[in-house]
Amino acid sequence: MTSALPLPPSASRGTTAHLHAIGTAHPPHDVHAAFLAWAGGRVNARARPVFERMAARAGIARRWSVLAPLAGAAATAAPGAFYAGDAPPGTARRMALYAEAAPELALRAVADLRDKVELHGITHLVVASCTGFVAPGLDQIVARRLGLAPTVERLLIGFMGCYAAVVALRSARHIVRSDPQARVLVICCELSSLHLQDTDDLESLLAMLQFGDGAAAALVSAEPGGFALGQPFAATLPDSDSLIRWTITDQGFAMHLSGEVPRRIAQALGDADFRAVVTQGQAPSAIDGWAVHAGGRSILDAVETSLSLPPDALASARGVLHDHGNMSSATLMFTLARMLEGSPIRQGVALAFGPGLAAEGLGFRSAS
Repeated sequence: MTSALPLPPSASRGTTAHLHAIGTAHPPHDVHAAFLAWAGGRVNARARPVFERMAARAGIARRWSVLAPLAGAAATAAPGAFYAGDAPPGTARRMALYAEAAPELALRAVADLRDKVELHGITHLVVASCTGFVAPGLDQIVARRLGLAPTVERLLIGFMGCYAAVVALRSARHIVRSDPQARVLVICCELSSLHLQDTDDLESLLAMLQFGDGAAAALVSAEPGGFALGQPFAATLPDSDSLIRWTITDQGFAMHLSGEVPRRIAQALGDADFRAVVTQGQAPSAIDGWAVHAGGRSILDAVETSLSLPPDALASARGVLHDHGNMSSATLMFTLARMLEGSPIRQGVALAFGPGLAAEGLGFRSAS
């Protein structure tokens, strides 16, 4: 019989990782109204009242893009000059713009983070993004432009969608717990507006209606402060892999977001075993901080109703949805940023849904 290997000196089962602060950034162009005009003109007369009703109920007032909207009447033709040609731009053009614009937006989020916390001594960089590909990667570009040491360890989380923020924070937590001296810079950066599709399909247009651009940056270390990050969790809903899809095409990445998603989430949360995973065995009423990914108003409604949460439980998430729409992986970070500035949280749960259909999350609490 062999004995277990000893833990290395740097590892500590008692180390708690802390999320100290979050910086956020969005592009300067509000394209929500331009998109509504463009998309409303594409659906047929029978579907137009449905589109207008769903748009009015979406809970979104603004969505931001790296693409400037066209002015005046021309806005009805396309939400930006990038899409104004006779044919939609190919994936190569979209990726070239991603390579240019994504690092700029990520660095703006880091600058906002630096206004809140010292960023000296970064040892690890974790970057999440699913709206573009470039090599050297966004992680290397950002590390170089920030002047990080060449010995910084990097992790690039790609194409995981809306729950990638949880994966990034979970990875940072694992790093800190294995090396208590680590200082991890976490970045989520998404340019969803680069993937507008040339379609008149109602469900596709309603999916595109949700998405905007944004970036967030956070510092995670063992030093006490901000939110203490607790136990992560993950659960995949059975027979749901077709409900959220993100397909690479010759004209960008095509999002499929089924209208069945809110119902399936509500159904899952109604199951005692699934609910126990999400709440980590606690009654929902015992949790005083809910950071839920603002994937859409109906998704937030499904979570609130299924868990019998009070009307203001998801106020931070609804505020982010109203002001920014769904920014894929960056969205949950924006919600956590608002909650960091609010009242202390005794027990919180961060929760996001994405391709799979899967739920990813982790517990958190105020450190003081």
